[in-house]
Amino acid sequence: MPAPELPPPQSSLPEAASRFGAHVLAEASARARDIRATTGGPPGLPVPSGAAAPAPDSPPVTAPAPPAAIPAPSAGRVLGGPTGLGTASLRTLLRRDGPPAPAGAAPDACGEGGGQGKVIPGLYHHPVPEPDPVRVEEVSRRIKTWALDEVALYPEDWEEQFDGFSVGRYMVGCHPDAPGIDHLMLATRLMVAENAVDDCYCEDHGGSPDGLGERLLLAHTALDALHTTAEYRPQWAKSLQADAPRRAYRSAMEYFVRAAGPSQADRLRHDMARLHMGYLAEAAWAQMDHVPEVWEYLAMRQFNNFRPCPTITDTVGGYELPADLHALPAMQEVIALAGNATTIVNDLYSYTKELNAPGKHLNLPVVISEREGVSDREAYLKSVEIHNELMHDFETAAASLAAETPVPSVQRFLRGVAAWVDGNHHWHQSNTYRYSLPDFW
Repeated sequence: MPAPELPPPQSSLPEAASRFGAHVLAEASARARDIRATTGGPPGLPVPSGAAAPAPDSPPVTAPAPPAAIPAPSAGRVLGGPTGLGTASLRTLLRRDGPPAPAGAAPDACGEGGGQGKVIPGLYHHPVPEPDPVRVEEVSRRIKTWALDEVALYPEDWEEQFDGFSVGRYMVGCHPDAPGIDHLMLATRLMVAENAVDDCYCEDHGGSPDGLGERLLLAHTALDALHTTAEYRPQWAKSLQADAPRRAYRSAMEYFVRAAGPSQADRLRHDMARLHMGYLAEAAWAQMDHVPEVWEYLAMRQFNNFRPCPTITDTVGGYELPADLHALPAMQEVIALAGNATTIVNDLYSYTKELNAPGKHLNLPVVISEREGVSDREAYLKSVEIHNELMHDFETAAASLAAETPVPSVQRFLRGVAAWVDGNHHWHQSNTYRYSLPDFW
């Protein structure tokens, strides 16, 4: 479905200034902390007290130079609006390595290194290169050390599942502009901690909807500290070590807040509260044995989704998108659409995995099939169409915002969110340890 055409390219800075205030844009540009541009390299990130320092014999890892095809945008550069499905001008902004896969393409083996995985036929996506293997190896080594030695995350018999998740490959692929390994580890610890909460509190490893609200609330205090009286503070502090999810949340957040600005840390806390609210809605449906309407399921998925991951792309990239620009309604729409589209990707690639798991798992194809009375195949293919529409809406909204607000930190942040969207698809498509496709074609 064609997206609305934007006006011909012209300077939109006066219009943006009148909307947000000239002083806001000027101050935002001044506050944007693009570390590589100002210092020539990333600063060392502080390590929380008690955390293990990198081993002396760790292989040195230097941040790769940004590809020549992705120039740092200047404040005066204004991009044209989208054409057709709204992707061409956004790809100009993002300088993706390849065109989007055609909507009717048949599934092909992944050709970007490793030769694993099948792409869902008809799924709109952008192929990306295989993540840097040197970075993947080092992030994988460090995250396993953190999981085992710092937070005692899992027992020995879960090791194969931890390795099969390939979280190092996941995060390196989603954050190609990270200055170095320390920055990548910020996202990697949080991803592992979020999955520990999901598995241990909600799903695969002892999770249950019963009592979930209490568990999530107490775990959230590891992210958003409890301010209480001296008498009760020690009991709360001790509770943060009570189980693996809380230990992981506490440690991952401690690393994050030492590297992030106050507004970046607070926005993450907000998005994690959104995530937990989505968990609770899904748990309520499970307790009631209720299948929601399709629109209700999509509403839940706007909260129970990947949003906390792309929202930290600036911290992982070593710079800051100022709070007033992050809070723009247009930026919030872009982030929400990115989270919604990437979460439907998860529904589609994990479909057979969830069907084979004990109990009833809600995902978009299951809800469509039950609520709209169509076959499993028809429901799955309609879910692909919904994903594609969300992707086109995301790219159109991002291109429009990039044209309207030509501030370097805004444009870099949009590139980072789009890179996360592409990296997330690549990981799902190529992770054959976890995922396989249904036989619908």
